[in-house]
Formats: sequence, C-alpha cells, structure tokens
Amino acid sequence: MFSPESGFLQRTFGGHVAGQSLVSAVRTVDPRYMVHSLHGYFLRPGDAKERTVFLVERIRDGGSFCTRRVNAVQHGETIFSMAASFQTEQEGITHQDVMPAAPPPDGLPGLNSIKVFDDAGFRQFDEWDVCIVPRERLRLLPGKASQQQVWLRHRDPLPDDPVLHICALAYMSDLTLLGSAQVNHLDVRDQLQVASLDHAMWFMRPFRADEWLLYDQSSPSASGGRALTRGEIFTRSGEMVAAVMQEGLTRHRRGHRSVGQ
Repeated sequence: MFSPESGFLQRTFGGHVAGQSLVSAVRTVDPRYMVHSLHGYFLRPGDAKERTVFLVERIRDGGSFCTRRVNAVQHGETIFSMAASFQTEQEGITHQDVMPAAPPPDGLPGLNSIKVFDDAGFRQFDEWDVCIVPRERLRLLPGKASQQQVWLRHRDPLPDDPVLHICALAYMSDLTLLGSAQVNHLDVRDQLQVASLDHAMWFMRPFRADEWLLYDQSSPSASGGRALTRGEIFTRSGEMVAAVMQEGLTRHRRGHRSVGQ
C-alpha cells in the first residue's frame, strides 16, 4: 500500500510520509482508541530515495482520548511533523451534510488517461483506482470559487483492520486535493510551483478504502502564493466518513522549486 517512491517524485510524496507517520503513532496506542483527527506540517522536502525515521512522542493518555506527536526525520532534520488524536468509542448526537451529486465512477477516465496526470508520472499509483469527474459533468454550485470531484479506491481487497483503511485514506488524501485550486487556472498551471504546506484530517465513520469513495473537493480562496483547499469524503451509499483541509503553495516559479529552499 505504501509503495516506495519512484519516477517523477524525487521528493517524498506528502501522503506517503503522512500515512506512515499515522501508522507509527497507531503502533503506540491501545487498540481501544481509534484515530479521529490528525494535523501535520510539511517542513522540508523529503528525499524519496533516503530512509525516513519516525519519532513518536506520547503527549497524553487519558480515559477517553490520547494524543501522539510524530516527527519524520531525514539526515537529522524534521521533514514532517504531525499530531494525532485518538478516542475510545462513544455515543452522542448524529448528523451530516447530504452527499453532493456526482456521476458514478464506472466509465469515468482514470488519472493515467488524462494527459496532464500521465505526463506527471502518476502511473506509480497503479494500486489505486482514481477517477476525476470531467468538468463538463461536474455540477457546479453557485458561489463556489473552485471545485473538483474524485472517486478513489484501493484496487485490491485489503484486510478488515479499520486502522489500515484509515491509514490508506490518509495516504491518498494528499494526491489530488491541491489540484482543486488549479482547475480554474489551467492556462498558468505549468508556471506554478505547487507543494503541500500542511494537512489536516478528521475521521467520522467507518469505511473501506477498497470500496469506492467520493472525494468532493473545493478551494475557497487563493492569494499570496498559497491556496486553501478542503474536501469531504463519502461512501458510495452517501455516508460522510472523513473531511480534509490543506493549505498549499501555488506561487509563480522563481528559480527554486522545493519548500524549504
């Protein structure tokens, strides 16, 4: 599931380091606690060919919640820092937004069939089915600055462990989200330096990463060389299972192409 980086990704894929950081945190937590949120910062570009060390700090172990901090380190420097919160099973109020309208994934073009993604080398994600809803089939909502919809699932059946499915979704949640900030700027897309700056996720309900999930994405604002993006993730039956927020670098290129340089 967490395949080694290759090809175009000379830097470590953000979802890869976030997913492995979460796996590292989970291994220090009693199984009674399930992760419900994570907040991370991409501090330096990681080298996909180098070994990464994950350092886990026990921040809190309470009766209902526990917290872990994870630093991903290469060459003695932190490239990613994350805090994750875990909770025992609880009861409370229940509600959710209605799943937005979207064409079913069957027959939609995959990433590798879209030239901009194929040229970028996204073939390395062949373990996943990822389909972007074409703009002409996207139901645009009034007042939304920038929208994108993506269907995704792991291609092969995964074990039943719910933690594995959460970590798998954390891994893939970084892949297309920042693209939602660029869909209205395709004429200058090749001129942009793009990178994830931070990443936050909340997990609401059980799901399977090997079944189709709708990733409804939008970008409410972009300015100052940064874009804010957000996404809600739904099962095919309409249950909201996760939410994501991310700020990304979207500045015009000016010589350097890596965060931290």
